[in-house]
Amino acid sequence: MPLLRRALPIALLVSTLQAAQAQTAPWTTVEEHCKTAEACRTEADRLLAQRPRGATSALAQSHDYFYWFGRINMASTIANVEKGIIPPQLAGPIARGVAQSINQGVRPGGRRPSDVLETEKIITDVAGPEATLIHTGRSRQDMHSTISMAQTRTELLDFTDALNAWRAQLLNVAQQHAETVVPSYTNGVQAMPISLGHYLLAYADSFARDGERIRQAWPRIDRSALGTAVLANSSWPLDRQRLADLLGFGALAVNGYDATQISQYDVGLETAQLAGSVALRVGTMMQDIHVQYHQTRPWMLLAPGSTYTSSAMPQKANPGVIQNTRGLASDVVSSVQAVLMRAHNVTPGMIDYKYTWLSGGARTFVLGTQLMRDATNVMTVLRIDPKRALEELESDWTTSMELAETLQREHGIPFRVGHHFASEIVQHGRRHNLLPKTFPYGEAQRIYAEARAKYNVGAATLPMDEAAFRRTLSPEAMVKTRVGIGGPQPAEVRRMLAEAQAALARDRQWVQERRMKQAEADARLNAAFAQLLAR
Repeated sequence: MPLLRRALPIALLVSTLQAAQAQTAPWTTVEEHCKTAEACRTEADRLLAQRPRGATSALAQSHDYFYWFGRINMASTIANVEKGIIPPQLAGPIARGVAQSINQGVRPGGRRPSDVLETEKIITDVAGPEATLIHTGRSRQDMHSTISMAQTRTELLDFTDALNAWRAQLLNVAQQHAETVVPSYTNGVQAMPISLGHYLLAYADSFARDGERIRQAWPRIDRSALGTAVLANSSWPLDRQRLADLLGFGALAVNGYDATQISQYDVGLETAQLAGSVALRVGTMMQDIHVQYHQTRPWMLLAPGSTYTSSAMPQKANPGVIQNTRGLASDVVSSVQAVLMRAHNVTPGMIDYKYTWLSGGARTFVLGTQLMRDATNVMTVLRIDPKRALEELESDWTTSMELAETLQREHGIPFRVGHHFASEIVQHGRRHNLLPKTFPYGEAQRIYAEARAKYNVGAATLPMDEAAFRRTLSPEAMVKTRVGIGGPQPAEVRRMLAEAQAALARDRQWVQERRMKQAEADARLNAAFAQLLAR
């Protein structure tokens, strides 16, 4: 990436840390399962989700308060020299003081204070008291508000990358199972047969809406408060737009009071709720999978090596990856509530509500990014048994509605009459332990005749032969004969899949463009500051 290569050679920049590569645990066989309680505990610790990392990425971790103090000090030096606030003869010495403060912070044992005045002291020890000219018209308030939004941008993009990886894995599994017929459920009860691809695309579409929400929220996050001082600006004509451009912000938080005292309320809560929205549905989907996994013969399984055994019960294959993903989803939702409650009933200007989503033990996007990685891992190790899923469908009467629809569509029998007939079929089947495949055709004829006599509508005898009756009750046939936009039929699933993949590609491009925009701003700031260093 040329822009990144252009930005990094400046000596004072903090080098971007390399993210640790996740190690995939080798699959184990039954013979390799743990033999002792201690070994089982070790195995569980390996497979259970680890505590979330301290940052959403290595880049976010390196972009701490001290890093942003350095970038803001660089931008303030440039802008104040250009406005004549810093005299030309002081530009070089002050710039070198700023550079020295940054350079010492990246060396072993260097100081990286999180306070403005402590950082200023490092600069003035080198450049003298005149270096405090960089603080002209500034305050902790506007600096911290600016840093808050800058860090939020990075964490939100990291989270969006993880969200997009999750979406990609959903689409990958959906593509593999466009024709795999599985049960769907309403009110917790088996309802109709659909394809697994149809089910996964439903969730994928919902997460695409989260991507849309992130794009819509971005302009409200990507605003600079720098130059508004505490809340009412200062007597100095700072070039706020220049400061924003140097730091890579797309716009200004215009009203000074809003920029430093109000926006932290609503923008912070809105941003946290983006992660909360995702977490709600990730948790729901994990529960769906978990419910299937509860069965003695589940059709949703986990790959060998992705479960852990009980220390006492040899038959158990505990789904730690599912359980802990559910737990993380709850943690993310809880962190959003913490942001809300911290902001509740607090007057503007208090510290209570500021930065809650970025700090403390419940960092929303740290938890959220880990959640997306863990959820993606669940989908990666998920294994589907299509035959078992079909058996589950054929063990109940999920195709009974198709009897009513077929009678109406092909034979002109009103739906409610057909619905009564199908209901009587189901009731008789359950009373006599009969399944769709074994239900006697003769009994179907008798029940139809009774239904026809009650309503006196339609053909005198059941207007479908036994082959048609069996075909109508087939889960696979029911899925394949669906029509219309958004159905589970394989052709429509593949069409929706193509649209979803195109939408994901656009969202990934959007993230890349935001990162490139920041890289360009970094390069401009470095180049302009290098000119001052040369004076």
